[in-house]
Amino acid sequence: MTRLLLALLAFELAGCAVVPKMEKVESGQQNVGARLELPLDGAWNHFQSAQIAPARVWTMEGLPVDELRVFAGVKSGEAIDAGAPEIAGTKKIQFRAGMHADEIVAMFEGLYTKGGSTFQLDKLEPWSFGGEKGFRFEFTFTRKVDGVVNLGVGYGAVSKGELYALLYFAPRLGFFPRNKDKVEEIARGARLKM
Repeated sequence: MTRLLLALLAFELAGCAVVPKMEKVESGQQNVGARLELPLDGAWNHFQSAQIAPARVWTMEGLPVDELRVFAGVKSGEAIDAGAPEIAGTKKIQFRAGMHADEIVAMFEGLYTKGGSTFQLDKLEPWSFGGEKGFRFEFTFTRKVDGVVNLGVGYGAVSKGELYALLYFAPRLGFFPRNKDKVEEIARGARLKM
């Protein structure tokens, strides 16, 4: 964690980033983008940084402990890591409207492993998300920077050619079991406006 904070500080001091901002999110229905509505209950905070665009990130325990990444209306051809700094020898990871669930999960795997972390898909199943035919997946994610093993769960659907997804991860000991049910309730209550 110390290395991550030092890296963010060094990046900021070099003038390469805008100061990330954290603000409390009120409980109740939250509009994310033009079409996604999510029910929030509990002490969620919204982390704002251009480096995570087009996603929005919410956390209960604080970054880098847990992260709920929300993708709302990612268009075909748009990169899911558009705001991330360039890494030599890698390309931006683009969503395509015709992707199947396994291809979308592989796209998210690419997002989480881009810096050398590891990702293992544990389960993939059909799931109704936002009132659309979608998918749910479970994964194990080990961060390279600190070696912490995280468990994660993701939900998603493609609607009108756009990607809508939630991805949550937290350390497998303590934090993930503590908040998994809250995330499941958010996913069950997600609604896509027509």
